[in-house]
Parts: sequence; structure tokens; C-alpha cells
Amino acid sequence: MTLLEQVTAEFERRYGEAPAIVVRAPGRVNLIGEHTDYNDGFVLPMAIDRAVWIALRPSGSVRVIARSLDFDETIEFSLEAFGRGGPAWGEYLKGVAWSLKEAGYRPRGWEGELAGDVPIGAGLSSSAALELAAARAFAAVSDLPLDPAAMARIAQRAENEWVGVRCGIMDQMVSAAGREGNALLIDCRSLETQAVPLPPGMTVVVMDTATRRGLLDSAYNERREQCEAAARFLGVPALRDVTARSLAAKGLGLEETTLRRARHVVSENARTLQAADAMRRGDAEALGRLMSASHVSLRDDFEVSSRELDLMVECALRQAGCLGARMTGAGFGGCAVALVRAEASQAFVDSVASDYRRVTGLEPRVFVCRAADGAEVVAN
Repeated sequence: MTLLEQVTAEFERRYGEAPAIVVRAPGRVNLIGEHTDYNDGFVLPMAIDRAVWIALRPSGSVRVIARSLDFDETIEFSLEAFGRGGPAWGEYLKGVAWSLKEAGYRPRGWEGELAGDVPIGAGLSSSAALELAAARAFAAVSDLPLDPAAMARIAQRAENEWVGVRCGIMDQMVSAAGREGNALLIDCRSLETQAVPLPPGMTVVVMDTATRRGLLDSAYNERREQCEAAARFLGVPALRDVTARSLAAKGLGLEETTLRRARHVVSENARTLQAADAMRRGDAEALGRLMSASHVSLRDDFEVSSRELDLMVECALRQAGCLGARMTGAGFGGCAVALVRAEASQAFVDSVASDYRRVTGLEPRVFVCRAADGAEVVAN
């Protein structure tokens, strides 16, 4: 049974009728451009064919009642007065409602059943998928004129100010605006997007290390503060405005760790733009080299990799047909991503899983994913 069928069937069982609306919002995998989004830089993610689905109907009141099939938990709150507390997943729904109200919108209540298949805490942005599904649900029942960029900003504010994770705009933007068959080059300052096709004959493979990190408990916010400190020292609004040459000339006064953080961001922005150019040319080899270089920078300069992520990337790069691999997401655990020739993808999946299991004793999940469309109403 697909997730669409599952949430629809559960809605019908609970409410005795078909849902008025079904929405979906995808997770994402970032091909390159890590920790550049909150530095106003460039990122190159793609929405994936794993998503959060909500089957719902207007409640006819200011109440929201949502049941997670994954956790077998229900939350209920009034849009007129609500606070923090309850299941962690419910905070993302309340955060979106709060963010909409803060932006001057008047969201209406709904009742729904939700489920997802984006691995939680794996660096594939299950949180953004949930936020964008909620934003689509509120927009649909409330007749809100929200374009993808507006929805992304609403969702980002929910995560920054309600949930408390100071993430950039990348995850929400690609979940809102993804394009089937394409990655999305996002300018995180202007939110301008360009669809960039995957090189012919290539597949993207996600490799879940079976290790997890919590952004609130990690050094994520510390990294952001270090980047902001570097930008202040260099006299620019954000590290987006720094080139490798200017960093070499002006960055000598930075504390060593802060300098390495800035060096990663500056070099990663350049790699991301080069990767988009390589994809437009269909140059898979160049894209793969840039992805692998990104991992080295994240490991050594930004220090957000982990033993398991490094081992997974090493396992991937040993396989025939793999052109490049890197950690993806905020780091400290979660997933890596590889660029693999399509004809070698099944052998790659089997061999990487076996090799990683042998060297770590952990049970990974390794799967091919395809580029999907962004958040949408799929039935009403």
C-alpha cells in the first residue's frame, strides 16, 4: 500500500468519508553546497521521491487535529491560543501555524492523518517535508495565496523561531519548489532558482549510515555563529561575499578554527557553481570530483563529518561506477550521497551495504532515489 493509499484509508476509517484534500511534500538530498545556505550562498539539492503525506478536511473551526500514523500519536490545538509541548513532530505543525499568523495570515483549522517515509534524523530533511506538507495543508483549507518561496520562508521561520534550529532556507525551498528530474540551484540570498538536469545515465544513491544526530544537540548552531563571526571580521554581510583571494588576503587575523570554517564556505560556494555548470554540460566526472572534494572540506575544515560518514564515503568510492561521494545534510551522522552510473547502481547498492556492514557492524539503508516535484496538493 502506498503512503497516499495509507493516509486516505486511515482518514476514511476515522472520519467515515474520503478526505477533502491530500497534500504531499518531499524530503531532499543535497548534491553539493553544504552549510552555505545560512551564509547567503549557493546550494544544489534535489527533492526526492520520499515524502510526508497528509489526508485532511477543513475542521470548520479554529482547531487542528492531526494524527501521525508513524508514531500513533494525535495532537490537537486551537489556532487562537497554543503553546509548546507534546510530541516533537507536532511542534513543526504548530510552528507553521504560528509562523503563518506572524506573517499576517489567518490560517483555518483542519483534521487529518499523516505519514511519511523520509528517514528521520538522516540528513534528508524530514522536518522540512513535514513543515511544507503542513504549509500546503493550511494554504489549501484557508485559501492562502502562497507561492513556493513564500511557503519556504514561512516554514524556515517555524523551524528557526518555534522549533529552535537556526537552519538556512535550502531544505524548505527545495521541498517547496523541487522539479522532477532536476536538481535545483538555489541562490539563498535572492531565492532565485534554476532547474539543473542530472547528467545522462547517472543515478543518485543515498547511503544511510544508521547513525543519527539531533541538530539542537549538535554543534550546528556553533558552526553558524563561527561563520557569522568570520563575516563580521571580514566586514561583509555574509560569507557569500568573500572570495578565496580576499579570504587569503584578509583572513590571517582570524582565529584558526574560524578561518577553516570560512574557508569551507567560500570554497563550497565555488564548488557548487562549478557543479551546476558541469551538470549543464552533462559532465558527470567533473560533478563527481566536486562532490568528493566537498566531503574532504566538510570533514577537515568544517569538521561536521563522523567516523561512520567517512567510512561510508570510502566504501562508496571503492565501487565501480561511482564517480563521487560525500556526506549530505548538517552532518554528525545521517546520510551520504553518491553519483553512480545507472548500469552499475544495483551492484553499487549491494556492495556498499555489504562493505559498510562489515567494517562497522551497523545495518545501513542504501537506495537509489529520483528527483521529484516539490510540495503540492495531489487530490481535492
